[in-house]
Amino acid sequence: MYPVLFKIPLFGGITIHTYGVLVATGFVLGISWAVHESKRLGQDPAKMLDLVFYLLIAAIVGSRVFHVFISQRTEFFQNPLILFQVWRGGLVFYGGLICCLLVAVWFIRRHKMKLLITLDIFAPAISIGHAVGRIGCLMAGCCYGREASHGAWYSLTFPGVVDSFAPGGTPLFPTQLMEVTGELIILSILMIVRRFKRFDGQLMATYLMLYAVLRYFNEFFRGDFERGFVIDPWLSTSQSLSILLFAVGLFMYIKLWKRGCEVK
Repeated sequence: MYPVLFKIPLFGGITIHTYGVLVATGFVLGISWAVHESKRLGQDPAKMLDLVFYLLIAAIVGSRVFHVFISQRTEFFQNPLILFQVWRGGLVFYGGLICCLLVAVWFIRRHKMKLLITLDIFAPAISIGHAVGRIGCLMAGCCYGREASHGAWYSLTFPGVVDSFAPGGTPLFPTQLMEVTGELIILSILMIVRRFKRFDGQLMATYLMLYAVLRYFNEFFRGDFERGFVIDPWLSTSQSLSILLFAVGLFMYIKLWKRGCEVK
């Protein structure tokens, strides 16, 4: 765990948080993939970069607003400026994903891009960016796990340091690393699907279903309960969204599969 990467001794001290650097790195890697893939598939890289600009804003705004709405509503009314304190953590992936999907559909339709091909381009990019971003969560101590058995080989213990969200000195399930591993597995599966793709939209539909399953089960090991529950303590907010996301992905997969069969 390493919440502060370094400090710049200017203007009274500027703190560079590891979380922010890694989230930014994830964005850059995801963008690089999207541009590379758009060229491979004959799509306009310039339009893709324009879309990325809107998605970057949508991801930050959606993930931050969702977090504040779920976990910091009282604090927000006392100090609205916390909405902008993204460098300290507090970005909910589902909020960013939902906002990005809505903005992407709007932008793609408006600029007459190929919707399903564009979504397929971004599916692996999401996994890449998210995996790197979760390492940022590990460094910040956010999205931490439930208490694990003392001495368990799989447990992770955070030191009690300033700027950490996780409780110090307590063995916890390494939920951040669990999700990083899951995202890398999803990315590997997407690369296989990409090679043998049968219809446009297959990668995004596959991603939605696989991530929904990953997040649903990872939630059982999470210990940051402030993210909220729909049915306390059995169904968290993220698990309910996972069920909805899986249903959307499954519907999308079946519908597009049938359409592909009809065309053939």
